[in-house]
Amino acid sequence: MTKNYHGNSHSKFLLQYHIVWSPKFRFNELKGNVDVALKQILDNICTQYGYGCIEKEVMPDYIHLFLSLKPTVAPSDAVRTLKSITAIELFKQFPELKKFYARNGSLWGEGYFVTTVGNATTEAIKKYIQEQKTK
Repeated sequence: MTKNYHGNSHSKFLLQYHIVWSPKFRFNELKGNVDVALKQILDNICTQYGYGCIEKEVMPDYIHLFLSLKPTVAPSDAVRTLKSITAIELFKQFPELKKFYARNGSLWGEGYFVTTVGNATTEAIKKYIQEQKTK
């Protein structure tokens, strides 16, 4: 298995994270057009901020991301950026979603799950995320 190390003038690195978060109260609202729009928004954010999006899947009640980050980016900062911008953009595109979540105060729940991808292969994590909708 070949690892795709990244680097700059003074370092080489490979920092990959599996990140999962859900809407507040795990409501099943991330489906249909919301699913499609959310994937596009995530791609745009990753491009804008230099996050390497290796794999992603949007389930009706949670999101899986497999990201490659630079050593200068803390996973918690990436999650905060992704959650805040996706909420803003989804509320703009789907006013009914904003109305539904108005009583809850925010789209996303406060927490998230993150793990480094150390003992698992890249292919294993990608396969796990890709198979989420078929389970």
